[in-house]
Amino acid sequence: MSVVPFPSMKRPLVAILRGVRPEETEDIVSVLIDSGMTTIEIPLNSPDPFRSIEIAVRKAPAGILVGAGTVLTLEAVERLHDVGGRLMVSPNVDPEIIAQARAHGIVSMRCDFAQTEALLAAKAGASSLKFFPASALGAAGITAIRAVLPPDLMIAAVGGVSDANFVDYTKAGILAFGLGSSLYKPGMTAAEVAGRAKATIDAYDIAIQQTG
Repeated sequence: MSVVPFPSMKRPLVAILRGVRPEETEDIVSVLIDSGMTTIEIPLNSPDPFRSIEIAVRKAPAGILVGAGTVLTLEAVERLHDVGGRLMVSPNVDPEIIAQARAHGIVSMRCDFAQTEALLAAKAGASSLKFFPASALGAAGITAIRAVLPPDLMIAAVGGVSDANFVDYTKAGILAFGLGSSLYKPGMTAAEVAGRAKATIDAYDIAIQQTG
């Protein structure tokens, strides 16, 4: 079975824009890309999410991954494909949805918390796994589960991870992160997001240097 790989990136950081509105998407996505963020996720429980995803896709240059979070149905996968999204993030493991994403060449990231679901997602062909909430598992917990997973599968920590604790995870070899409320909350201006994005990028680069 072929797997759509998660693309190689200088900083595998996923900006999770839960609650973003279409009319503010372009400005916020612009400052995130300018700051050095490489991946944009717009969860489907945001207002008019597919319109926002389409706006973000048009704004993003080559090499920037844009897609949807909280994808739960085959219909949502089709709509994501129709608007040009190339990333699908889901909170569960559904082999049919993973297969549909793979058929469209969409990178799939699954949410996991235990070995059983992580192994099932890997077997189904997920491109990447995100462990949520990372704050409950901790770097040691994620590392323990990672030992039984395919070595080339990208692992991301999400939930309770921010510029304040990157180094705890990078020391354990976890280099990919999903960033939600530490980076963006509904109602924030593009300037506020830009400030948080810069702090995030600076902290990530320092963490990589310290553990490299």
